[in-house]
Amino acid sequence: MATVKKKTVRLASGRKRARQNTKLNAANSALRSKYRTVIKNVRKAVSAGDKERAAGLFQHAQSVIDSVADKRVFHKNKAARDKSRLAAAIKALALKDAA
Repeated sequence: MATVKKKTVRLASGRKRARQNTKLNAANSALRSKYRTVIKNVRKAVSAGDKERAAGLFQHAQSVIDSVADKRVFHKNKAARDKSRLAAAIKALALKDAA
């Protein structure tokens, strides 16, 4: 398969837009990675059965999830759904420990 050569933009405004898109893409990629990492950390703590650690990580995860959703990297409903599922998992862990 031949490699496709990218066309260069001729207009100055187009070149500026291309530069901005590169920067925004890098920033959004970092935010997406941070979002997924905090969720993964909470899930790991829940699966390990560490209620205290999971609750602490969830507090931090909530602020990260909300800030990323405010920047519209992910939809606010996805953020709410993820927070709800994490809270339910922690609550189930607490109920399992109590029983």
